[in-house]
Amino acid sequence: MKPKRTRARHAPARYERRQFLQIAAGLATAGMATSGMAISGCAPLKGLRLQSPEDNDLKATEVRLVGDVAVPQGNLPQVVESVGLVTGLPGTGSDPPVSSERSLLIDEMQKRGVVYPNQVLASNETEMVLVRAYLRPGIQKGDHFDVELRVPTRSECTSLRGGWLMETRLRFMAELKNQVREGKTLALAEGAVLVDPSAEGERDRIKLTRGRVLGGGVAIESRKLGLMITRAEFQNVSTSAQIGTAINHRFHTFVSGVKEGVATPESDKYIELTVHPRYKDNVERYLRVIRALPLRETAAERIARLALLERQLLDHLTAAPAALKLEALGKEAVKTLRKGIESNDLEVKFYSAEALAYLDETDAVAPLAEAAKHRAFRAFALTALSAMDDYTAFDALRELLDVPSAETRYGAFRALWAMNSDDPLVRGESLGDQFSYHVLETKGPPMIHATRSFRAEVVLFGPDQRLLTPCTLEAGKNIQVISRGGDEVTISRFAVGEQDQKRVVSTRLDEIIREVVALGGVYPDVVQLLHLARMRHNLDSRFEIDALPQGGRVYDRPPEEDEGDDDDQIIVANPLPGLFARPGGKYYYGRTK
Repeated sequence: MKPKRTRARHAPARYERRQFLQIAAGLATAGMATSGMAISGCAPLKGLRLQSPEDNDLKATEVRLVGDVAVPQGNLPQVVESVGLVTGLPGTGSDPPVSSERSLLIDEMQKRGVVYPNQVLASNETEMVLVRAYLRPGIQKGDHFDVELRVPTRSECTSLRGGWLMETRLRFMAELKNQVREGKTLALAEGAVLVDPSAEGERDRIKLTRGRVLGGGVAIESRKLGLMITRAEFQNVSTSAQIGTAINHRFHTFVSGVKEGVATPESDKYIELTVHPRYKDNVERYLRVIRALPLRETAAERIARLALLERQLLDHLTAAPAALKLEALGKEAVKTLRKGIESNDLEVKFYSAEALAYLDETDAVAPLAEAAKHRAFRAFALTALSAMDDYTAFDALRELLDVPSAETRYGAFRALWAMNSDDPLVRGESLGDQFSYHVLETKGPPMIHATRSFRAEVVLFGPDQRLLTPCTLEAGKNIQVISRGGDEVTISRFAVGEQDQKRVVSTRLDEIIREVVALGGVYPDVVQLLHLARMRHNLDSRFEIDALPQGGRVYDRPPEEDEGDDDDQIIVANPLPGLFARPGGKYYYGRTK
């Protein structure tokens, strides 16, 4: 019997070496340009042996890929910024100090017809804020996104909680010679400010003076996504057209019922791309697959390369880049990828299933549903399942709504929403035009989930969840939820200059949330109410905020799968999909319908 291996808290050095090999293989697949030289998709890096075939096998299967001559353009989020005004604060605002930002804000207020802007800024019910957002690659006019706010460094503001961001024009901005220069307006932003609900007191002042407006940004221009031919010897109309042909042979969409390719050669250097619907929540993977497409390949070359890719796929060190190249080949690669999901190696099985999912093959569902239960694979497996147009994938995600893991349950919900947001199971409703609200019939333990990124949303996993009484809770600055015990709760609204309002409802959370919104409560008020109920032990169900699957996690092979070598730990080599990226992450874009 093999003795149990002792594992370090973090990945050991041997694992780091193995991860480097995987990353190196991934770079070879993508054909990324480094120092003006493109790395061939099939050529091994100097000093590393990334596949088992002999060198003459490699030479016989060398094919120029799109990634060898072109690099992505517009594939990173574009930062847009501005200076904005938050109103409706409960006496926590301040008069901002003299600065270039204040001058910009006063100028903007005057353009909008504010007669006495300095008096408005002096009120403790207002605050000047710095606004920032990220326009995701390929964002279209009218699409929504999250907006981040923070007060300037020298501000005396103590909290943005309860505030409302007035309409703000977002632009590309730069500081030149101590002056802020503004570019063209690319988006607008407005909405209720969500502050970290756990932040309280002076110790959390930084958290209290930062906030987010979920889905509060609206793009007024579409962003282009494409490929740029960087090597001078390939900058010609012929190569540009060849790239467009190769891409359109593999990918197409339908516009008003008419089949169209996703690539449009615009010049001898640039090819514009439309994001294929199957990759809408994983744009980075889409670009990697496109760059793994062969520019031109004979039938004999394709057969030889398929044989080589099969050998690479069945080796866990090169499985990730091989699966991506096979995915680029389309339906021709399905037979090979099916061999991969029959492998006993977990990595080979996962990467093969992931590629099959983006080819919409039902065989991918079972291994991906199993992979979604493991922390290291969850985000990638759920995103791949959401990309499928397959009822078995829908059923697999539906079953994951009932598991105990909060991250898996909410991840499955988001994947179902991404698959088809109009499906009755996840469609929900827009509550008070403030946020998306969903009540699910699930078999798992009762849970409440709210978001502070991506979009404003509350999900009740289980319809009959109740508030424990007695309780005294606040929902924003004007609404109180009080019960002296029993099965009744009184919800009251008190506001200066308004008539007091009171509603009596049962202890069912569904009723309470609806009445809070009916009395004028906004999304941050509902999140505050739920957070306080948890902190004051008035919830008997689980409450989670942004329980998102993550990338970069290590998976330890079970002892029965560990063969005693140095490869007993796994980390997924692919970039984290946009569907689950966290705020501030490289691939975080946010998305609302």
